[in-house]
Amino acid sequence: MTRKKTLLMAALAAAALIVIYLFLVNHAPIKLRRLALTGVMLGCIYGLIALGYSLIYKASGLMSFVQGDIMTIGAFLGLTFFTFFRGLFGTGEEGESNVGTFILSVLLTTAFAFLFGILLEKGTIRKLLNKNVMAIYVVLATIAISYIIQNGAQIIWGGIPLPVPSVFTVLFVQVIGVRIQPEMVLCVILSAGCMIMLHFFMTRTRMGTSLRAAAMDAKAAEACGIDVSLSTGLTWGMAAGLAAIAGILVGPIYGVYTMLGANIGRKGFSAAVIGGYGNMYGAMLGGIILGLAETFVAGYASSTLKNLIAYILLIAFLFIKPTGIFNERAIQDV
Repeated sequence: MTRKKTLLMAALAAAALIVIYLFLVNHAPIKLRRLALTGVMLGCIYGLIALGYSLIYKASGLMSFVQGDIMTIGAFLGLTFFTFFRGLFGTGEEGESNVGTFILSVLLTTAFAFLFGILLEKGTIRKLLNKNVMAIYVVLATIAISYIIQNGAQIIWGGIPLPVPSVFTVLFVQVIGVRIQPEMVLCVILSAGCMIMLHFFMTRTRMGTSLRAAAMDAKAAEACGIDVSLSTGLTWGMAAGLAAIAGILVGPIYGVYTMLGANIGRKGFSAAVIGGYGNMYGAMLGGIILGLAETFVAGYASSTLKNLIAYILLIAFLFIKPTGIFNERAIQDV
C-alpha cells in the first residue's frame, strides 16, 4: 500500500473516531460510554504492542513473541523507579502529585528497554541469523526468551501482584460524562503521542528514512551506505521501548504481576494482524478495534468471552482478509 493511501485511511479512521465521540457525547447511555472509554484505553495498549511487532517484521522479516514480556519488565522497572524516586524526592505523601517522578520513571524505563531490545537483536537474533538457521528457529528463540523473562521477573519481584501508586492527586476525572481514572486518559494521550512521534521520526528524519530503506531492501540500502545491521538493532530497540511504555502505562490501572504482558502480548499480535501485519498505522487501529470489541463483548454478552474475542477475530481476519485492514501483504504465496 502506498504512503498516500495509508495516510488517507488513517485520516478516515480518525474521522470515524471523531464521529463516534460525538455520538457518545450526545446520544449514548452511560454504560456504552464507559465501555467505549475502557475499550479505547485497552486498544491503545494493544496498539503499542502491535506497533512493536510491525516494526520488527518490517525491519527483519521476523516474528518476535517476546514483546509482551518486555512489557512486563517495563512495568516492573517502572514501578521500581517510581517507588525509588518517590522516596528520593519526597513526593509520596498523600495529596502530592507524582507526575514528575512518573515521567522520569517512564524515560528511564524506556531507555533500559531500548538497550535491552538492541542487545536482544545483536546478542541472540543476529547471531542465529549469521548461522543461517531457519526463521522458525529464531521465532522459537524468542519464545524461549519470553519464558526466561517471565521466570526471571518472578525470581526478582515475586509472584504476588504489586499495586502502583496513583500518579495524580485526583482519583477520578469526568470524560464525556463518565468518571474514570486519570491514568486512563494519560494512557491514551501518551499512546497517541508515541504514534505521532514515531510517524514523524520515520518520515521526516534522516535516521527514520534510513530505517525504512533498510526495511524495504537491505542490499540496496547497504549499497547506498546505510548500516543495515545498526538500523535493524535500533528498530528492535524501539519496539522494546514501546512495549515498556505500554507496561508502565497499564501498571497504575491494573497493577503489576509476572504474567501481565503474556496475555496482552498475544492480543497485541492479533491487533497487528487485524490492522495489517507490518503497518504501524494499522497496528494502532487494530488495537483500538480489538479493545472496543473486547469491552463490548464483556459488557453486553459475557466477561468469560472477553479473552476469546481476540483469537476469534485473528482467525477470521486470517481466513477472510489476511492482509488486514491496511492491506499489508505479510503473507507470501509459495
